[in-house]
Amino acid sequence: MSNFRKAVAGMTLAEHLGEARRRFLQSAAAVLVAGVVSFMIYPEILRVLQDPYCRALPRHCTFLVTNPLDGLTLRVKIAFFGGLFFSSPFVFWHAWRFITPGLKSKERRYAVPFVAASVVFFSGGVAVAYFSFGHAIAFLQSIGGKSLISDYNPNQYLGLFLMMMFIFGITFEFPIVLVALELAGVVTPRQLLRSWRYALIAITVASAVFTPSGDPLSMLALATPLTVFYFLSIGVGKLLHK
Repeated sequence: MSNFRKAVAGMTLAEHLGEARRRFLQSAAAVLVAGVVSFMIYPEILRVLQDPYCRALPRHCTFLVTNPLDGLTLRVKIAFFGGLFFSSPFVFWHAWRFITPGLKSKERRYAVPFVAASVVFFSGGVAVAYFSFGHAIAFLQSIGGKSLISDYNPNQYLGLFLMMMFIFGITFEFPIVLVALELAGVVTPRQLLRSWRYALIAITVASAVFTPSGDPLSMLALATPLTVFYFLSIGVGKLLHK
């Protein structure tokens, strides 16, 4: 039985749920505080998020609002996703602390590196989505033809953009999850290496399904790093088991 399973077996269901509830509430509070801050600095965040649109269509990158509630909806949406992004270090820390009781004391020392790596990888996924989105907009505009005038609704534009950044950020946690599973004894580097063909197929399909914009460049921008991360996690898993 793996260390993680032994730890779970040694806890009652009530204790396990209580620990999960405590960490969830603390993480939710962090998201709420970060969301309030994001709500207050909304104009600055909006300018940053509008930049890929202006880079793709420099002569015409204004937003068209047709509903009086669009401005409020937009600000709340940005506050929500901003709260998730800015509170991610705290959330990742609690997620890792929830896992560590299932690990050996030797393995618990990896808590800080894992949290730091989670933040770096999540931010990397957001950055890849950010710099890919301008190409996605240009591609989608070219598909529609030159006769179309692009007056995007800000909620629809930012809904797509923010969702793309969030999905890229989450999927970039892929190597962190794999290494954690290796440390917990759920999988071994040898098993992952044997299954690399199936993993590449799964990565390709997942990239096609989960890329919100649906353009080839964005799918490639997601699939390529995930493929590298898969083999990188195998190497890291081998080093940590030595």
